[in-house]
Amino acid sequence: MARMPQSHPTLQDKDAPELAVLYRDASLVVIHKPPGMLVHRSPLARGETRFVVQTLRDQLGQRVYPVHRLDRPTSGVMVFALSPTVAARLGEAFTQQAVSKRYLAVVRGIGPEHDVLDYALREEDGRRPKAEMPAMAALTEVRRLDSVELPVAVDRYPQARYSLMEARPRTGRRHQIRRHLSQRGYPIIGDAKHGKGNHNRFFRDRLDCPGLLLAAVELTIPHPVEGARLHVQCGVSPGLHALFERFGWSGHIPAVAPIGWKR
Repeated sequence: MARMPQSHPTLQDKDAPELAVLYRDASLVVIHKPPGMLVHRSPLARGETRFVVQTLRDQLGQRVYPVHRLDRPTSGVMVFALSPTVAARLGEAFTQQAVSKRYLAVVRGIGPEHDVLDYALREEDGRRPKAEMPAMAALTEVRRLDSVELPVAVDRYPQARYSLMEARPRTGRRHQIRRHLSQRGYPIIGDAKHGKGNHNRFFRDRLDCPGLLLAAVELTIPHPVEGARLHVQCGVSPGLHALFERFGWSGHIPAVAPIGWKR
């Protein structure tokens, strides 16, 4: 994997909260990325002053190398290499699909009990029309964990139904989970691009839960030095935590367990 460029050092806000470190050793660091925070600088967000890469670098006092991505609105587990060599090894693991990821998503409707979404996706790089991009194989396994019916007319029906879905992407296409669930008819709440505006506004205005309701809660990777598989999980953001409790989904809130090793 090509080394990802680092931005020039910037002065971070000293009063800004530190990133939650879930695991760290001499080779890598795993954090809980907060929702709404960009991983690195982007020409599309010139007004932003705080980024995960720069914040983590300043927090640890050393350079860090992102080896995968989480969308800006997505929260959860994210791993960074602490050297170019480790970055290359981890990047290869992601490319070869030797990494296991688990997400939680709140969607509109009663999602499928279990399904494997096998829809090819065209890349969305923002530079070329999507129609000019080749369709690439994409596979996501989804499972309904719980659901709720609210006595409110958000859409054309007198009740509104929502589901808590588990998603395990087997490939790593951009916005894969968001696009797959939307194509299947169960858009993620808070998805401005692939979701439904009236439901997004309902969660924002009536349930005090703005933003994309998608969280990466587990990650298992082959350790680039130790050889064993490193398993890390994290909880959800405070907003999602409160929503799960409100909907009676508390049993699905991930516990922050000790780091596990899988031989």
